[in-house]
Amino acid sequence: MSDLKHGDPLPELRVTPDAGLTKRYAEASGDPNPIHIDPEFAKSVGLPGVILHGLYSMAQVARAHTDALGDDPRALKRLSVQFRGMGFPEQEIVVTATVRDASNGRIVTDTEAAQGDNRIIRNASAELELD
Repeated sequence: MSDLKHGDPLPELRVTPDAGLTKRYAEASGDPNPIHIDPEFAKSVGLPGVILHGLYSMAQVARAHTDALGDDPRALKRLSVQFRGMGFPEQEIVVTATVRDASNGRIVTDTEAAQGDNRIIRNASAELELD
């Protein structure tokens, strides 16, 4: 990956969160908000059902970058995202990233995560250190 240059894409990450993910993630993250774990509550506040935790979606953005650089989380030096849409279980998340800058042994990407036309993370940027 050390030969990356401006405009190059990183490999896409595709992941489909299963129906039970939000309950497991609520326990692991310490965020038991009922919009993530109780379908009836989520519907009572105007949602179509439970929604993914934003931090789960952000974790997939981080994962896409570390996977692209050989599964080394130490390569990810900075990550910034904007949560712009609600993510849903059982719908594939596709994370795409393009190199904005490559210099001095580092790359910076422009990134987004989407479920179909629903762009759940936009205007994301990651800085990675290359080997």
